[in-house]
Amino acid sequence: MLRRLFGLALLIALSTLSCSKSNDRRAPLTERQRDSILAREPLPGASVVGRALEVSDTAAVRAARIDSMP
Repeated sequence: MLRRLFGLALLIALSTLSCSKSNDRRAPLTERQRDSILAREPLPGASVVGRALEVSDTAAVRAARIDSMP
């Protein structure tokens, strides 16, 4: 009885593990998205990453403004 129960549990485990997750393909995150997620984590230095993103955004806005000048 125990051998049959173990065999059944093994069969269920193997059939569950063999299920493919090929339909669950996600687009990989960009470096910006990863950094943004990291900036919100309670890790040492994470706030520095957030501040660097803010500075980068500010510089990009400034550069776009300069580029649009006649």
